[in-house]
Amino acid sequence: MTIKNSHSVQVSLGDRSYEIVIGPGLLDESAEKIHAWLMAKSGARDNPSAFLVTDENVASYAESVTKNLTAAGWRTTTFQMEPGESSKRLEVISKAWDQLVEFQADRRTVVISIGGGVVGDAGGFVAATFARGLPFVQIPTTLLADVDSSVGGKVGINHAQAKNLIGAFHQPLGVLIDTDAFQTLPDREYISGLAEVIKYGVILDADFFTFLEGNVSAIQQRDSEVLKKIISRCCELKAYVVERDEHETTGLRAVLNYGHTYCHAFEALTGYGELLHGEAVSMGMVYASKLAEKLGRVDQALTDRQVRLLEAVGLPLNLADPTAISIEDVVGRMKLDKKTVGGMLRFVLPTKMGHVELVEDVPEELVRQTLQEGGLSSC
Repeated sequence: MTIKNSHSVQVSLGDRSYEIVIGPGLLDESAEKIHAWLMAKSGARDNPSAFLVTDENVASYAESVTKNLTAAGWRTTTFQMEPGESSKRLEVISKAWDQLVEFQADRRTVVISIGGGVVGDAGGFVAATFARGLPFVQIPTTLLADVDSSVGGKVGINHAQAKNLIGAFHQPLGVLIDTDAFQTLPDREYISGLAEVIKYGVILDADFFTFLEGNVSAIQQRDSEVLKKIISRCCELKAYVVERDEHETTGLRAVLNYGHTYCHAFEALTGYGELLHGEAVSMGMVYASKLAEKLGRVDQALTDRQVRLLEAVGLPLNLADPTAISIEDVVGRMKLDKKTVGGMLRFVLPTKMGHVELVEDVPEELVRQTLQEGGLSSC
């Protein structure tokens, strides 16, 4: 089924393949599209049921999907989380499991996440763990979730000591990106999402980075056609990576974590939710590029291009109060990062615009130097 004015990106993973549909007004077509995906995976279903996961910030979007599903004969219930990263914890997930039991869900019940990255990660983790796995659909409502967390099948929750430490790979039936949704995003949320957009240019597509540099004004004005092109290209790039390294076994998928080793440490140490994820990614990319300079992998000009574009769209380059956290604490958190092996720090670092590599055995002293130069406390 093709929806008018939409663009489709295919994620090719054999029997786990799925479609990402991008365009305006898709919430009003959600039941038809989800049913088509369900039939394609496992044949026709009588009396289909859906467990919607959302938060109060986007409850109106969840209501639209519920209305659409109910009109099409679906049985539904909604689990509403508190907004924010702090909801990605086991206590919240346990409440969702309880509601699934009360709903008398079975292995054919579709879990539908409607919201930003937190909702997508948590809803996907619920789907991956209940009854050994339920079918799952992502309906992201933020720019960051559109281009990043909704694609690729990584789902999970946080541990008190590290972000996304508890999780699984659980590919969705499909991803529905209604481009009308991000028009109502608060400015801070919208700008946060642009960090992941810019990241794709640095790690995989130099021409895309140049396109972003030339369309700053349209991006700031949330031009719908420009944003549809941006979201589509980001999804294509992520699909390319996921198809070649679905479970992070070859190292290719690690490129998506550019800036994230610093980012996750900053998020954890400032208290989950204090920084938006994209804000921390922006800072992390700057620190990682400066680390690459110290290793002789890039020159300052590459870092400067990133800094100029991040600043132009309104993203932060450093913590508001770098002295609030210590270098020791950051390095300690980095050693909990999923890329760390045997206590040795590994970073995704650029070699040129459009290309990054996973670098092992990065000298800890150089990491400390970047943090010291960024103004972090030495004690």
